[in-house]
Amino acid sequence: MANVVVVGAQWGDEGKGKIVDWLSIEADVVVRFQGGHNAGHTLVIDGVTYKLSLLPSGIVRPGKLSVIGNGVVVDPHHLVKEIAALRAKGVTVNRDNLRVAENAPLILSIHRELDALRENSAAAGSKIGTTMRGIGPAYEDKVGRRAIRVMDLAELATLDAKIDRLLTHHNALRRGFGIAEITREAIRDELAPVAQEVLSYMDRTWSLLEDLRRDGKRILFEGAQGALLDIDHGTYPFVTSSNTVAANAATGSGLGPKAVQYVLGIAKAYTTRVGEGPFPAELKDATGQLLGERGHEFGTVTGRARRCGWFDAVLVRQTVKTSGIDGIAFTKLDVLDGFDELKVCVAYKLDGEIIDYLPASQAAQARVEPIYETIEGWKDTTRGARSWADLPAAAIKYVRRVEELIGAPVALLSTSPERSDTILVHNPFRD
Repeated sequence: MANVVVVGAQWGDEGKGKIVDWLSIEADVVVRFQGGHNAGHTLVIDGVTYKLSLLPSGIVRPGKLSVIGNGVVVDPHHLVKEIAALRAKGVTVNRDNLRVAENAPLILSIHRELDALRENSAAAGSKIGTTMRGIGPAYEDKVGRRAIRVMDLAELATLDAKIDRLLTHHNALRRGFGIAEITREAIRDELAPVAQEVLSYMDRTWSLLEDLRRDGKRILFEGAQGALLDIDHGTYPFVTSSNTVAANAATGSGLGPKAVQYVLGIAKAYTTRVGEGPFPAELKDATGQLLGERGHEFGTVTGRARRCGWFDAVLVRQTVKTSGIDGIAFTKLDVLDGFDELKVCVAYKLDGEIIDYLPASQAAQARVEPIYETIEGWKDTTRGARSWADLPAAAIKYVRRVEELIGAPVALLSTSPERSDTILVHNPFRD
């Protein structure tokens, strides 16, 4: 039995929630290892829709342990609110099925305010497209060694000194923006109402996970966003503030790299992106609008409409390499039903030269032009298909061509938001 890490192979919003939920049936533990509540997962189970943004997707499944790892930045107020929302839908959440890493950094109101100040004051062409939920500033404080962490809520004797160190930095920034400084008491008052509930889930999760691994428990590592939003390997600076590639599953959970045996990348049958940044295969026409309408392409967290385009094999081929992807879960194939023909981006043209990668330069990324290959479409529906025999021949040809272009096999094929509408080609847990 392999431990599996699930990562987005595009710019996020690929349908990881459904796939993680599908895989969680065989998992014993589901671990979030990076990001914060800036990335949403939508699950549809027995007709009930659950929208998660911080809690691991396994939380809605009885008998599974969900872990928020040290690589996640945790907004304590949002955590409490999300738990309450799930309980209102009849989901049990307690220490038996949820643990939070003691060394996970906290997101505070000063992080959200700073995030919004920066984004709203940026010139139109330099906006990053942040959700303004404080994720970036919280990671900055982590790296700057001034973060308030979960464990600090239990150490009141030293909390004041840590708040003072944090505010030395933030109040200098606030003075620069011409806004009022924050007091130590304000931070304490912000944390007091939620401290005890958050602490009730706190654990030394790196040790817990290692014990579970040694006991042969199956661990599913759940990433947020997508590999193209990775702070190192994504379309910088239009990226998130953490490492979203598969290697961070180890660092962000406290386990060694050998704990991950199979990497499953999630990719839509077309491409979407929310927010700012380069998008070589973007369609700013009726076809792009149609993809968005059919795919219900609106952000789970922000509600923002997603930009849409044809499948970009160059990008996914690149993320297959940077994340060491073993297999792909191919989602939303049904959105392509009814097209006479489909296009796949197979290369780029940059200043007259044909290249097979996305350049790291921001200026070069803005200049690349997509080179398309045309593939026959299909009129019959793929929606709800649960076996290859249910698929039109042209749809199978499309999937096989994508496999060739990205250099990775399709392990799962999703044909609707429902968990059961999934074609299993290879079970990642049985690597």
